[in-house]
Amino acid sequence: MKKLLFISPELPFPPQSGGKVKTMKLIQNLAERYRITFASPLKSEDTRHLSAFEDISPCDGHLHAPVDVPRNALNLLASYRQGWPLNVRRTLDRGLQQRVAAIARDHDIIVLDHYEVFPYLPRDYDGLVIYHAHNAYFKMWERYASLPGNPAMRLASRLEASRVRRYEAAVANRAGLVFAAPNDARELVAAGVDAEKIRDTYHLGDDSQLVLPELCYEDTSKKLMYVGFLGWEPNVQGLLWFLGEVWPLLQQKHPDLRFDIVGKNPDKRLQAAVAHHPGITLTGYVPDLQTVYRDSRVSVAPLLFGSGMKVKVLDAMARGIPTVTTSVGAEGIEVENGRHLLVEDDPLCMAQRIDQLLDDPGLWQELQTASRELVRERYTWRRLFSEMHRAIELGLKEHARSRPLSHTGVLANVG
Repeated sequence: MKKLLFISPELPFPPQSGGKVKTMKLIQNLAERYRITFASPLKSEDTRHLSAFEDISPCDGHLHAPVDVPRNALNLLASYRQGWPLNVRRTLDRGLQQRVAAIARDHDIIVLDHYEVFPYLPRDYDGLVIYHAHNAYFKMWERYASLPGNPAMRLASRLEASRVRRYEAAVANRAGLVFAAPNDARELVAAGVDAEKIRDTYHLGDDSQLVLPELCYEDTSKKLMYVGFLGWEPNVQGLLWFLGEVWPLLQQKHPDLRFDIVGKNPDKRLQAAVAHHPGITLTGYVPDLQTVYRDSRVSVAPLLFGSGMKVKVLDAMARGIPTVTTSVGAEGIEVENGRHLLVEDDPLCMAQRIDQLLDDPGLWQELQTASRELVRERYTWRRLFSEMHRAIELGLKEHARSRPLSHTGVLANVG
């Protein structure tokens, strides 16, 4: 059995975000065909969860080191001196880098899970390098820079977008095989990455929900729901926009409307905004989302910036809860607006579409049926991993026929 070194920027446990869910499922599936060593820095609460993760991990070995580099102006300036994006600086531990280098050549494959872990790839590694691009992250910075707000923050975001764009392209060009969502793949190609090495992947939701019985409009209450990590800036900004621009329009017609916002670590700005709006509840983390799904009539995903596929949208579609989102929330998913979900970027139009679903059982049922059918046909983990395995096997064969050229120039700013 071939050996694979999987390097991730954080512990994928507990799997409470789309990225962690994807990473956890990926290593579980890869472990059926490869002997895996898992390496990652430990950020935030990761140290507290390390023992529980190792108890359920399918990997043969684990390498970890605590990393605590705050996101502040001082570290931003230091990242400029190093020639790295800020999140790369925040992910690197020199001791862990040395430990990874000591074992890297014993592995046939190295998977770089996010661009942030690129410095952990040894310069002289000559096995197959796979880059798993969770998102085209530079697009997130670009979109954030386009939002109204502090001019200094917008300028810093534009500069960071440019740095991340170059860095992501360097990571992808160093790899022999790149997995990215179709919309992110287009951005990487535009940044100078060879399209021939990119294969499709997706961030999927909980497809086990497809076997659950259909929800009934009559059993729901007049309630909206949102699920996501509430300390993540794209989620926070989107919800603040929704509460300020859309929610007041809905309350004019539906004063009894309720809204459950589900997720851990709510940002202080979000807490303050919710305090001014009756009918809205910050529920915190909910272990069993079915308790929220069962009586919610509409799922909303008001995202203004971000990249990649949105797991919160796919989860709601898989469960059959009609969803209203923005064009950013729907990107990467092959949906037809009005058939699988409703997509609106204008506050008034979004309020009108939500209003339709609140009062129209026929439309509600049509979206429920079509959304579940789409997820069942295209967006299941079984289908995804089958395609990824074929791509990796082919990549190994091609790599064996032609060893990679030196990439010293590409790695000049990485060591």
